[in-house]
Amino acid sequence: MPLFAPVEETEVAEAPTETSPSDWHPVEVRSGGGTPSPAAVRTVLLRPATWPQTWLALAVYWLASRVVMLALLRSGQGDIAREVHFLYRRWSEGFAHGTFPVGDVTWQYPPGAALVMLAPALLPGLSYFQGFVLLSLAADAVVLLLLLRAGSGRPGRSTAGAWLWALALPLLMQLPYARYDLMVTVVAVGALLALPARPRLGGALAGLAALIKLWPVLTVLGTPRGRTTRQTWTALAVSAGGLLLVLCTAFRGALGFLSAQHHRGVEIESLGGTFLHVAEMFGWPGRVVAHYGSLEFTGPYVAEITTASLLLTGTALVWLLMWRVRAARWTPATPYDAALTAVLLFTVTSRVISPQYLVWLIGLGAVCLTMRQTTQRPVAALVLLATAVTTVDYPLFFADVTAATWQGAAIVAVRNALLVAAALVSCVRLWRTSVPHRKRLAELP
Repeated sequence: MPLFAPVEETEVAEAPTETSPSDWHPVEVRSGGGTPSPAAVRTVLLRPATWPQTWLALAVYWLASRVVMLALLRSGQGDIAREVHFLYRRWSEGFAHGTFPVGDVTWQYPPGAALVMLAPALLPGLSYFQGFVLLSLAADAVVLLLLLRAGSGRPGRSTAGAWLWALALPLLMQLPYARYDLMVTVVAVGALLALPARPRLGGALAGLAALIKLWPVLTVLGTPRGRTTRQTWTALAVSAGGLLLVLCTAFRGALGFLSAQHHRGVEIESLGGTFLHVAEMFGWPGRVVAHYGSLEFTGPYVAEITTASLLLTGTALVWLLMWRVRAARWTPATPYDAALTAVLLFTVTSRVISPQYLVWLIGLGAVCLTMRQTTQRPVAALVLLATAVTTVDYPLFFADVTAATWQGAAIVAVRNALLVAAALVSCVRLWRTSVPHRKRLAELP
């Protein structure tokens, strides 16, 4: 079946019409097309007295948990904010003078990241660190509001996504506010949620997010065939290409990150690193070194594991393309489910699995849970468990991980096993609900 079919209307299943009390909306916020209008949503959000109890409980929990996260960040425990204080701030000074950190092997990011890292320095009256934390907190709040809006007031929707986001992010303690992944996630979540009604906007946002960090390009993989896909993918290409052209024109060394990515090895928290952790317990002679902005293994068989990781990533890409070709049934949740599956596959097969990557997975899992038809509820539960174990890894027992003790190896192994299980379950559930059985192929229109 081709990637682009001429008609898409017959391929999208209708959402169920039943609602539940948890989705009751106290004020009519729908426009003529059935989608809440921005003005009406703003009116409701600014009137807390009209909120249902679930909204109030969510708001109270979000505020309380974020105060705790900010307090942990302010305490300086674990030196988690070191990257913001030293790396991000130093890079922002170079961006202000029109140059990327050419020759700095710790610079691993697409050129759009420069805009995110430069933004805190432009906020008046705040230090760079204060500006960065403020923008991170704002991104966190915007994600919650987007999920709450997407999950409320319409049939087939659920506020479970907003709850997952509110509950899961604090499991990473203060880390989300000390990395720039929240800024990427808010754009990617906005892109996914915009796709059904405004595919061009969704594609444009995905393109912008992909120039900040590459993974959001995968969020458009599950768009229904036909006009929606053409509009989305075209908008993505135009927005990403346009921003890249501007950055390459305005800054020097915008594409320097490509060479640094090429030379990355096996990071100690990656899936490949798990095997080396265990091997070290049995006398493997390798060691851990700071290399290209992360802690990586060096020694025998590292090159082979690096190659195996790249082959697994290639295999994941082939599987995703095969799913795309063979998928014949789309529900309103399919684009969200496919995005989570794709990012999970590329995360677990990557040579690097940093703790902040869980922010992406939490955000995508939350988007899936805004739809009652999603197939990814068990996957979201596994991601939630992996998030909790990730915090045990970093920052709580990171010294054991870097020292390759049995405790450190066990923690990394459990976290990565949960992520692998999540990826496999995600693939199976996505395939079963969208790819028809062979004997039913002839019955399809």
